[in-house]
Amino acid sequence: MDATGLNERPNGQAADAAALRRMVRGDVVLPGGVAYDQARKVWNGMVDRHPAAVVYCAGSDDVIAAVNFARSQSLLVAVRAGGHNMGGASVCDGGLVIDLSRMKQIVVDPIRRTARAQAGLNLGEFDAATQAHGLATTMGVNADTGIAGLTLGGGFGKLGRKHGLSCDNLISAEIVTADGRLLWASATEHPDLFWAIRGGGGNFGIVTNFEYRLFPVGPILLAGSVLYPYDRARDAMRFYHAFAKAAPDELSLDAALVTMPSGERALSISACYVGPIDEGERVVKPLRAYGAPIQDEIAPRPYVEIQAAGDPLFPRGRRYYWKAQFLRELSDAAIDTLLASYATAAAESLLVLQHVGGAIARIPVSATPYANRDALYDCFPISIWDDPAEDAARIRWARELWEAMRPFSTGGVYANNLGEEGTERIEAAYGENFARLVALKTKYDPANFFQSNQNIKPASATSGRAD
Repeated sequence: MDATGLNERPNGQAADAAALRRMVRGDVVLPGGVAYDQARKVWNGMVDRHPAAVVYCAGSDDVIAAVNFARSQSLLVAVRAGGHNMGGASVCDGGLVIDLSRMKQIVVDPIRRTARAQAGLNLGEFDAATQAHGLATTMGVNADTGIAGLTLGGGFGKLGRKHGLSCDNLISAEIVTADGRLLWASATEHPDLFWAIRGGGGNFGIVTNFEYRLFPVGPILLAGSVLYPYDRARDAMRFYHAFAKAAPDELSLDAALVTMPSGERALSISACYVGPIDEGERVVKPLRAYGAPIQDEIAPRPYVEIQAAGDPLFPRGRRYYWKAQFLRELSDAAIDTLLASYATAAAESLLVLQHVGGAIARIPVSATPYANRDALYDCFPISIWDDPAEDAARIRWARELWEAMRPFSTGGVYANNLGEEGTERIEAAYGENFARLVALKTKYDPANFFQSNQNIKPASATSGRAD
């Protein structure tokens, strides 16, 4: 069967669809009609792909069946949980989308401080379940993000500087491999596979269940933002860098160049203190006192509200584009470059500095595939728009700002912030861990069955070369 889809074989579509439906408990959606148009959508409205079928899996057994079916029919596979990948890796043209979004069971053990969560949960759902027990683990910054892709690529979040990345707090995982096996991976079972999935993305199989370590958090934390006008942004960014470099692990400080509804540009600095409110008030006092900000919204807030605070900026269906890179420093020259570049941005575009370091930086680089642990910021321009006619201009602005910042970059990149940028950038995400990932890809997926991702090609597919 041709790899372009179920309907490419004469008179075979009905039979193939019927066979697939018999194999799974969940729903199978084929081209045609409103259900299909909805099923092929992902978060980024720029992505417009037409799979041959979408399988909404009801459980791990459905995932196994879908993998076996796709392999037997030589179908390209895309795996979708939250569907938040900017480049649209979770949907494909002509292939089979294996969708986990309806697999939403979660069991929290407040005694052991663990959670076992199915891959279809988004972080808002996960946080709500764990916060019912006063617990949490590092989980992203947008409540609509899927926990699966977030964790497999590393997993930034407000708790990261205190407790490490999402992948650092993964205890074990259930995974369906390319040959249809269901494995449980941990430090003692299939430890090499367990190492690979903690940052190596979806290259090694489909993770259907995650077991996480949890920590006492909240339920109320001190969080919010202060705002400075653009004519004071240079000095405020210099203060921000000095304050962020010296910040305790409990304090997460992100910054963004933004455009207000009035059209005026500004610098926003967002703080979140992971600890007692009174301690947080003391720690963030210098930030609130610096430079007489024009707005101060730092206050005690529920953790689940903090996690969803950015949601209005990133609704499903709008058009998104960004390019990211890591920084260790924020020099005066870098600040000048950012301010000059953002001055030409469209109104809804952002320039984000996401504060990392802390506990993330103290974990050895070889402990997980996530290699860029010495960074202090993830720096990325984000274009947000609706009109396809503006695609070229919005993408060009983000790329030009990214290019202008390259002299200040470590050269590294966060895998979850990659679009379709090629092997060189994928290698930049994994650094010295890349060769080990190639070896494990060759062991667990020698035919590169899982390739709709930030693809690490097996050595068998590259004649021994990792490119």
